Amino acid sequence: MFRLWCKIFDENNHMVKDTVIENDDLSLNRTRKIFDGIREACYEFDLSEPIWLDSNVEQFQRHSKVRFLQDNFIEEIEFSYMEVQVIEED
Repeated sequence: MFRLWCKIFDENNHMVKDTVIENDDLSLNRTRKIFDGIREACYEFDLSEPIWLDSNVEQFQRHSKVRFLQDNFIEEIEFSYMEVQVIEED
């Protein structure tokens, strides 16, 4: 089972929304599961998908966790950041 925890934080670093996206499709690679999970979480949060910058890729590769700030979104966001973390891998 692959599980991705997506959280939205306000300007006071309080978590205001979260969701856990699960994927048990063994035919998909880790990257595809991450992108699919973020897409599903953004749909649930009614957000556009964030843009991955080089710094995001590096952060995610090191820690299996990444923060998406206003710079990662095309539209204006009403929160401080969205954090995505892998909490369980196949």
